[in-house]
Amino acid sequence: MRQKVREIKFAELGQLLNLYQYLNPDDPVLNIDGQLTALWQEIFANPDYFCFVIEEDDKIVSSCNLMIIRNLTRGARPYALIENVVTHQAYRKRGYGTAILRKAIEIAKDNNCYKVMLMTGRKDESTLRFYEQAGFDRGEKTGFVIRL
Repeated sequence: MRQKVREIKFAELGQLLNLYQYLNPDDPVLNIDGQLTALWQEIFANPDYFCFVIEEDDKIVSSCNLMIIRNLTRGARPYALIENVVTHQAYRKRGYGTAILRKAIEIAKDNNCYKVMLMTGRKDESTLRFYEQAGFDRGEKTGFVIRL
């Protein structure tokens, strides 16, 4: 079965937030109020932001974000950053993560990006192999993070 990857719809914020429970279970639950809706509108309206989803059983079961970052090096070609890759726990091992990453990489290519980067906080070998099988090289760069 081929998974249908599409961009998220504005009205699907609640479903996206529900899915994010499986990304960072310790994060506080966000209430959809006026302030959060305004933030979502700002994010959603950004032409360099893409949120891809896969839907099954009438709910979003997998998602990732792609951000195109304009750049003045590499011949003024942009680069892309992938974040928030998540699949609902009950829908894992079905190819959704791979399909959604392929779509993000395709859109990065369509936007003339010279590279796509992602970081993961996961250390387990199966997760690292998953990203390598999707085409990412864990030895290409060294990542550093400051938590604020």
